[in-house]
Amino acid sequence: MPRENKTRYAVLGLLTYAPLSGYDIRRIYAQSLGNFWNESYGAIYPILKRLEAEGLATCEVERQQGKPDRNVYTITDLGRDELHRWLAQPPDPVSERVEVLLKLFHGWEVGPGAMIDHVKQTRAEHEALLERYAHYDEAMRREDEPPAPYWLMTVSCGQHISKAYIEWCDETIAKLEQQPPEARAGEERWRPLAHEHAEEQE
Repeated sequence: MPRENKTRYAVLGLLTYAPLSGYDIRRIYAQSLGNFWNESYGAIYPILKRLEAEGLATCEVERQQGKPDRNVYTITDLGRDELHRWLAQPPDPVSERVEVLLKLFHGWEVGPGAMIDHVKQTRAEHEALLERYAHYDEAMRREDEPPAPYWLMTVSCGQHISKAYIEWCDETIAKLEQQPPEARAGEERWRPLAHEHAEEQE
């Protein structure tokens, strides 16, 4: 069974706030949604066209003086019903692809030096994220809009995750610094996990 494209609901949700163009949606992604829901900008426009074709949104061409025309999309009653249906469903389990953890898992091959650099980079990224979240938090608290408390909950999640990552980075760097500096790959006394599992099944 093909996986459902959840980005269509991200776009539908944004259309509940105001009629928007594809450019508007790209800008909002860059400023907020992109912190927890990644999507290529090139995918937004086909999704808008699909929503229009399915009757979930309408499109009106807005003429602009000296600028290209804007295609402005508005959610329909059918689109709002579809969004409500999806909002009522339980979310899928979190599935992450964290490259620093993948590298760390195999870090034995090259020794701790490169891994320390990777973890330090991850720490710096989350420090920068915390600064960005603090800006969002301050800006949203000034918003006198009904959705603002819900927006702030998503910011809070990002803050908690980044703080946890920073704590993990500090702990991991300290442990890596205690490891022998040379690469340990190829040592005969180490048995791959696959061999251990194979022996258990015999």
